[in-house]
Amino acid sequence: MSLEGKVAVITGAARGIGRAIAEALAAAGCKVVISDIQGAEEAAQEIQARGAETLGLSVDVTQAESVEQMLKSTLEHFGRLDILVNNAGITRDGLLMRMKEADWDLVLSVNLKGAFLCCKAACRALMKSPSGRIINIASIVGQIGNAGQANYSASKAGLIGLTKTLAKEFASRNVTVNAIAPGFIQTAMTDQMPEKAREQLLGSIPLGRMGQPDDVAAAVAFLASEEAAYITGHVLNVDGGLAM
Repeated sequence: MSLEGKVAVITGAARGIGRAIAEALAAAGCKVVISDIQGAEEAAQEIQARGAETLGLSVDVTQAESVEQMLKSTLEHFGRLDILVNNAGITRDGLLMRMKEADWDLVLSVNLKGAFLCCKAACRALMKSPSGRIINIASIVGQIGNAGQANYSASKAGLIGLTKTLAKEFASRNVTVNAIAPGFIQTAMTDQMPEKAREQLLGSIPLGRMGQPDDVAAAVAFLASEEAAYITGHVLNVDGGLAM
């Protein structure tokens, strides 16, 4: 699944799942733009030290001007764009009856509006690519819901709807649009879970373990590749069977 010579923008890529995605695409030969609210330049330097061509950009995906500058810098530096991975996302969990309006607005703004702004800014450049790709990182909670995550679940369900709509809008221009719905992936956030909660969680996953960021990154690399050229409007669950 070589991506030699292609250029990818990954949002929220300084750490966690986004960082693993950037590393996987770089390993496949991609030139990668590391976009994040902070830590992007350091992450880009670390990946570049392994031989990849990188660009680190500090970006606020909730602000149209910041997103448009990201695309401008990408095109000025690399001259093209082939792959957009909308990974930036946050949580502000709480039961609905206690959820603050500001927490609802912020999660929807980063997780859903951010993807909208990035797709809008990038679409013309992607249409010029011989094989444009948009890959949105959703979540299984956007399909099955999760108590205490009304805002996050709604944002990811909206992202799935956006994915399917854009797949129809861009199909005639040979740009595929797909989503990946991770289940519970082992990150710094899940490492802080109480042991009892972790045991209950593992008991609900048929494969009996949490996923790793590399599991999501491998799925992104596949959807970005030529092997996935006839797949669009699809939601690929990477969840150990949890959503079954």
